[in-house]
Amino acid sequence: MFGIVRPCTHRLGERFKAEWMAHLCGLCLALRGDHGQFARIVTNYDGLLVSVLTDAQSAPAAGSRRTAGPCPLRGMRTASVANGEGARLAAAVSLVLASAKVRDHVADRDGLLARAPIAMAARKVARGWDRAGARTGASLGFDTAVLVDAVDRQAGIETLAGIGTPVLVVTEPTETATAAAFAHTAQLAGRPGNAPALAEAGRYFGRLAHLLDAVEDRAADAAAGAWNPLTATGTSLTEARRLCDDALHGIRLALREVEFTDAGLAHRLLVHELRTSVDRAFGTSSCGHGHAATNSTGQGGGPYVANPYAGSPQSGGNPYGSNPYAPGAPQAPSGPGMPPPMGPGGGGGGWGGLPPQRPRRGLLAGCAVAIGLFCTCQLCCAEHEGPWSRERKEPWCDAGDCCDGCDCCSNCCGDGGCCDGCCCDGCGCDC
Repeated sequence: MFGIVRPCTHRLGERFKAEWMAHLCGLCLALRGDHGQFARIVTNYDGLLVSVLTDAQSAPAAGSRRTAGPCPLRGMRTASVANGEGARLAAAVSLVLASAKVRDHVADRDGLLARAPIAMAARKVARGWDRAGARTGASLGFDTAVLVDAVDRQAGIETLAGIGTPVLVVTEPTETATAAAFAHTAQLAGRPGNAPALAEAGRYFGRLAHLLDAVEDRAADAAAGAWNPLTATGTSLTEARRLCDDALHGIRLALREVEFTDAGLAHRLLVHELRTSVDRAFGTSSCGHGHAATNSTGQGGGPYVANPYAGSPQSGGNPYGSNPYAPGAPQAPSGPGMPPPMGPGGGGGGWGGLPPQRPRRGLLAGCAVAIGLFCTCQLCCAEHEGPWSRERKEPWCDAGDCCDGCDCCSNCCGDGGCCDGCCCDGCGCDC
């Protein structure tokens, strides 16, 4: 897993966590379905944003979700996952960008890729991913050549860049690639009028992705003597933070121009969680309830990452309205086209979707599930089903933690327990 948007599942709350997992699993299964098991290794947190944006603009339709079988990464539970063109476009984009990442590591002779036979095999895999992504993209009307061209131009731009070169010259290829991917979600959703605004949001997102990657790798690149855009262009961390904050503001403004059917998850990821990603990269955090900024040493994470509750708790507004970006839009907990919140007996593949009682597994079946949970780190890193009891179990390594200890949870919930995102939903978001 890689990507800059790595939300804490407790900040998302049950409803958004179920939706986020649906898109993540949908991307993974789309990669497997179109390109084979090995392609699933390119599943990443940022790629699923393409699926999220497509879904957010689309009217509810039959076949947009399907039930996936048990998976070790879900604690051997079935789940409702995203199915359709958005997930396939996310898969195509993920393949091409992963191919670029591999070629970049080969060019830098990183680790084992410094050895000629391994570098040759890696280049062959990258070429295969390029072709596979192009095939899937073409079937969806998306020309991945714009992504490949951006990758090819990146190397030349980095070669010419030096002290005094604006860092935005270096980030331009990434901005162009993500703008094209975001804009095409409007075509898939049947809302071509959204394309310009989504292209603008994608351009800013690409800028953020490039800058945050440079910030996080700055020390390691300096130690290894590797090329880093901030070091090479003489860009200070203060200037990088200013550019990141400008990009965050640009995304919020661009999303206000997009006509969404259900903007909830897109709003949470691209407004609130993206702000958290910036705070995490620069070692700062803030709480939406007005607490002063503090230093942060944690790393964020999703449900598949160790310690998913670490990182800065970023509060946001109530994104449940049909379109929270429109000026004067009401901020209601439900709206047209909105599924009901998750709860006991609810759908969406979350814990609420489980029957109240399920038969216990036998000794051998339970042992097999326990081994699978242990080998995939689910016992310590994610909520999971008890191997024998099939009851909901908290992860070992972070049971009882909530939002990295932010006291807004106790203020909101009153008992200090996990608030399932309520402390992020009631702080009066102005976007």
